[in-house]
Amino acid sequence: MADPLRSLPERALRTRARVVSAFFCGVCFLGLAARLFYLQFVGGDWFSQRALGQQLQDTVVPADRGKIYSADGVLLAANSSCWTIRASPREMPEDKVSLAAQGLAEILELDPADLLEKFSQRSSNDCLLRYRVDREMADAVRDFCEENGVTGVRINQDSKRWYPEGEFLASVLGFTNVDNAGVSGLELEYNDVLTGENGVVLTAVNAWGYTLEQSYATEQFPEEGNSLVLTIDANIQRFLENALNYAVQEHNVAARSVGIVMDVDTGAVLAMATTPAYDPNQPRVIYDETARAAVDALSGEERAKALQLAQQTQWRNKAVSDLYEPGSVFKLITCAAALDAGVIQPDSTFYCGESISVAGTRFHCANHRSHGMQNVTLALMNSCNQSFIQIGARLGKEAFCDYFAAFGLREATGIDLPAEPKESLYYTADRMGPVELASCAFGQSSKVSYIEMAAAVCAIVNGGNLMRPYVVSEILSPEGELVERISPSCTRRVIKEETSITMRTMMEAVVEGGGGQNAQIAGYRVGGKSGTSQKLDSEDETARIASFVAVAPIDDPQYLCLVCLDEPHSWTTAGGSLSAPVCAEVLEQTLVYKGVPRAPEAGNADSSAQAAAELPADGDTFYGA
Repeated sequence: MADPLRSLPERALRTRARVVSAFFCGVCFLGLAARLFYLQFVGGDWFSQRALGQQLQDTVVPADRGKIYSADGVLLAANSSCWTIRASPREMPEDKVSLAAQGLAEILELDPADLLEKFSQRSSNDCLLRYRVDREMADAVRDFCEENGVTGVRINQDSKRWYPEGEFLASVLGFTNVDNAGVSGLELEYNDVLTGENGVVLTAVNAWGYTLEQSYATEQFPEEGNSLVLTIDANIQRFLENALNYAVQEHNVAARSVGIVMDVDTGAVLAMATTPAYDPNQPRVIYDETARAAVDALSGEERAKALQLAQQTQWRNKAVSDLYEPGSVFKLITCAAALDAGVIQPDSTFYCGESISVAGTRFHCANHRSHGMQNVTLALMNSCNQSFIQIGARLGKEAFCDYFAAFGLREATGIDLPAEPKESLYYTADRMGPVELASCAFGQSSKVSYIEMAAAVCAIVNGGNLMRPYVVSEILSPEGELVERISPSCTRRVIKEETSITMRTMMEAVVEGGGGQNAQIAGYRVGGKSGTSQKLDSEDETARIASFVAVAPIDDPQYLCLVCLDEPHSWTTAGGSLSAPVCAEVLEQTLVYKGVPRAPEAGNADSSAQAAAELPADGDTFYGA
């Protein structure tokens, strides 16, 4: 019989053991329940996605970029089919690795040793062999693999950018990189608009990454990006490029040329060119023969640096991104400002002698010519530095700087192209002394962009409205429906209507009887101004920029053409001799193309034009002794 004194403690001990066991069981159960709750409800999405990532293999289907059209419907940027070659070494038969490396290297123009190293990494499920090959190369890869029993090589259809017109409008269009992203020009500026949404194909795979025989695939179709319609007219662009290319060759232009054609009332850019250009289908090839020869003559790191510089130079849209000394073309700004401020009248007179002294610095006109007594129109026709120094002095530095800013010459125009400088190089009133005011008044000592100068002259002739230049007029959906229309935008009114009318009369006088006579067009009234600016920051003291700006018809302004030849090496460097004929050719073709009728005679300018005798082709030059 059991001892009743011992049975009680034993029963208590058993009870405590059961309680403790129940407690630990409860804790474990609650822990498992909490973990299960977390896995099911809190972390469920994460684990589901991870499982899918192990069970599914996704293949991206690249989307086409949106197309780019000219204003007259010419296709300027499109897409063409290509193929990207990839490999899965783990799916490649062991006895075929060496054969595959040798054969594919020959077809894809790659190093066999590099391919053998990639294929030898047997754990790899994906490696890139070559981006965007053509159909012929892709077919050769497919045939090789089928004939030799090589598996694990994938040929994925892809898309690459294609520019049907080659180097046409290259500096404006820009180009894309191997990932189909914009690098320069409109391709960069509107990259988000042009980029589509990639599609994807999901395929079931096993735990080792092999595609299941009884697999399934789902597809999300790619969506093409939006398209652009430009203000650029392909015909006018051809007129401009052809004329510029001829001028560059004829006058041995060393530092490229710039041409801009604009609608003076809206600011729409109808043509824009920087020559020599390049082919955006092969943007890394140097198309300037002289520059290419200079690069090829080098080797090693020196060659690599020179090649990069040459590429960056040819890609640069000089019309937007570079600053230059406008020279005597700027006299239009000084003249309009002084007339608008009321400090001079059209019949105000100024004397031009052998030279003029300003705070101890002597200035003279081109070829040390003395123009004698002349009114404002004759001063503009003669491009007389001394007269404009006196006009600048009457205007005063405060008003001069105010008009300089009002014409938009201090800040970016806001054109829808990349790499426009945020500001130009200029004197503020607090840093401007008499000598600086004098040189700025006739177009030296300040640097502005070519597009700024073109927009400012448009404001002079269109009634005084400074319009924002733009090159994209419409954005279209992939189906061709209008997404957005870009309307002309006026930044501010700069001068009065009557000032603009007076300036048009004077500009016509420059072409009729002054330094712009080479810009005359039979049957059309043309106004303009020449410039031959000294490149003050150049090591070559003889370096000049020959420029001309012309507007037609000047009695009803519609089109502006600015042409600048940077460092010509010809019989002269005068803008009135070299650049004015280019403007005349482009404008004449444009006016005929646009259906503007010719008059029996070109009209007569101010009578003072007829009074000018033996006028120089240009009035720029510079500091006297």
